[in-house]
Amino acid sequence: MTEARPELDVYVVEPLLPQRLRRPSDLLRLLATLLALSAVILLALVAKQTLNGLERDVTEGTTLVPLLSRIATFVGGAAVLIVPVAFAVERVFHRDGLRVAEGLIAAIIGMVGSFLLGQWLVGGNAEDLTQLLTGGRSIEPLNTLLTSVIAYATAVRISRRPSWRALMWTVIALDILALYSGRQITLPGAIVTVLFGMVMGYATLYGVGSPNTRPPGNAVVTALRKLSFSPVSARRIDDDHQGSRRYAIGLADGTSLDVTVLDRDRQVAGLPYRLWRRIRLNSETRRRAIRSLRAELEREALMAYAAQAAGASTPRLLGTSEIGTEAALLAYEHLDTRPLDEVPDEELDDNVLAQIWEQVSLLQIQRLAHRRLTGEGIHLDQAGRVVLTDARSGEIAAGDLLLRLDIAQLLTYLGLRVGAERSVASAAAIMGSDALATAMPLLQRIALTRETRAALKRDKHLLTGIREQIVALKPQGKVEEIRLERFKPRTLVTIIASTLAAYFLLSQLSQVNVVQVVTTANWAWSGLALLTSFVSFVAAALMLRGFVPEALPLWRTVLVQFAASFVKLVAPAAVGGVAINTRYLQKRGISPALAVASVGASQFAMLVFHIALLLLFAYITGSNTATTFTPSRGLVGVLLAVALLIVVLFGVPRLRRMITSRMHRLFANVLPRLLDVLQSPRKLLEGSAGTLMITITFVACLYACLRAFGGTVDFTTVAVVYLTANAIGSAAPTPGGLGAVEASLTLGLTVAGVPAELATSAVLLYRLLTFWLPVLPGWAAFTFLQRNEAL
Repeated sequence: MTEARPELDVYVVEPLLPQRLRRPSDLLRLLATLLALSAVILLALVAKQTLNGLERDVTEGTTLVPLLSRIATFVGGAAVLIVPVAFAVERVFHRDGLRVAEGLIAAIIGMVGSFLLGQWLVGGNAEDLTQLLTGGRSIEPLNTLLTSVIAYATAVRISRRPSWRALMWTVIALDILALYSGRQITLPGAIVTVLFGMVMGYATLYGVGSPNTRPPGNAVVTALRKLSFSPVSARRIDDDHQGSRRYAIGLADGTSLDVTVLDRDRQVAGLPYRLWRRIRLNSETRRRAIRSLRAELEREALMAYAAQAAGASTPRLLGTSEIGTEAALLAYEHLDTRPLDEVPDEELDDNVLAQIWEQVSLLQIQRLAHRRLTGEGIHLDQAGRVVLTDARSGEIAAGDLLLRLDIAQLLTYLGLRVGAERSVASAAAIMGSDALATAMPLLQRIALTRETRAALKRDKHLLTGIREQIVALKPQGKVEEIRLERFKPRTLVTIIASTLAAYFLLSQLSQVNVVQVVTTANWAWSGLALLTSFVSFVAAALMLRGFVPEALPLWRTVLVQFAASFVKLVAPAAVGGVAINTRYLQKRGISPALAVASVGASQFAMLVFHIALLLLFAYITGSNTATTFTPSRGLVGVLLAVALLIVVLFGVPRLRRMITSRMHRLFANVLPRLLDVLQSPRKLLEGSAGTLMITITFVACLYACLRAFGGTVDFTTVAVVYLTANAIGSAAPTPGGLGAVEASLTLGLTVAGVPAELATSAVLLYRLLTFWLPVLPGWAAFTFLQRNEAL
């Protein structure tokens, strides 16, 4: 018997590895440093007085110990040049001169960049920032030498050498102390210089790329020989979903291996997405965003061994090994399989579905969560047997939530392939109806894999269909609500928009003396504005009553409108009122579908009246020959811009489909509800009167606020301004249109000829009466209605 000769070279079929790589880790570090730089500048601009005081204290302290200051100046100034040179000499002796060249390129770029930025700042392009970085003295905003040194240290990756790193940052700190005590740099200037130098270093690293340290295929073959395998052939195959390299290895005994190579520089691939999921998702559904190479190797190996012990049909893990310090491999037995994504739907018979659920059941009995039950993680071999692969994302000793997530994910994936009914039926036959009932609350898009969420866009009603099938199996099952998301992206947008709106309002308030506004306002007109604000709530109640065929008590409905004003503090203007009114109608015994239809009918009527009144008042204003107002180019420009926006929204197919689909969902049952209202002339009159009164009362309130400060603009002009601004405010994602309404009203009144200060005062008084003042009675009404189970 002839033994295999492991010393023979094996030709590896693989594409040539690039000499240099742009590492994702360098890009992420660049972005993180830019973010830190922006945050430091913003905080420094806010805390200017504190920083100035700190600088005075340090300067006074250094005058008390002049010897220490001189030592720091000498040591820091000399060593900040000596240490980089010494590191370069050491690298050249170790034949790593290319890294030194990269550092020199970064140093030159850092020096030029800091010089040009400093010249731009000194030129008066950002006076506040220049004052912050220079302290009003004739010094460099960014220290050019220090920037280039830090860029050099970053580009040569000195951080990977602990001794050199400690020495380098020590001398940099001493140099900063010397410059600071000598009033040659400010504290913000020092921090910005350090961060700017790091930005230049990382930008250079990512721009020119780094030497490719990934071990080639022959290093993989060598590592396999150390594991006592005898490779005779090797071929690179497609990478897995995480970007890890895979090789098909032929052995001397005729068997084969599937080898997965984990590269260190790929560990941060997809990190922004994982961080976003970790921040957004709640509880144990989050995965660890960053793992070391060894942790990733141990995790996948442990999951593979646990799945084998559970009796699941998975490729056997035959060996693991590190390949130097930059990579590791996992060697699996080769199984001739094809992923389920490549299997035609007609081949997914009941036997295959049952096998899939049996394999998942084996994992669940041993508390193993697979977490990637997709068409890439489930395979069929030549005999038609199911094989589970891709164990890297799995969890051992998994909690109930992760096990239920697996069921929800597999139900959804199979539902996309064979339909909701067959997917649920096959799962119930193996897992039981109780297991499906516990997984039903997790049938949420956010809980599924990225590929499954993308596929659901083609079948948006699948999750509903799966839930209905589960309910049909276990109609008496109690469904607990599980919230996986900490927040929705829309909430984040609302928070950011609200912050910007608050900044806008504060800037407005800074230009107006609030005490003077209150004391100089005409009390008669202010009282009229307050009265019209209250009447608007009665009008809203009449509008709702008019579009609901069932009887509603007037004053209870008025309280609901006050409660809606309280909800506007935490919801956009177009959302809060709709939600509260719909809930109120449901509590009055009206079915959810009819409640939504009634509120939708009232909103539709409001939209029609809004457009009609805007056209009417615009026509009256345009034909008015009074000298108080003539249509200006600004107003015409605003109307043309609105028209252009409408054309764009309905001219772009994707935007048009999005708008029409949302409008369809909102007004799907509106027409039948309107037909019900038309059968009662009294209801139609009440609803129309209430809808008209809402607009008139708000216009009258704004008009009275203007007159309270001596404004003389026509009522019709105020109506045009209000109707235009209200449409913008309703579309804003901020609570109650905060910021957008104020800006639009102020701009509209200014365009109409009202002085800016007067317009701001009138708008602030109007928002005080219609938005802020009703909050307290709205809270009382909300609490009262909840206590009496009316909401």
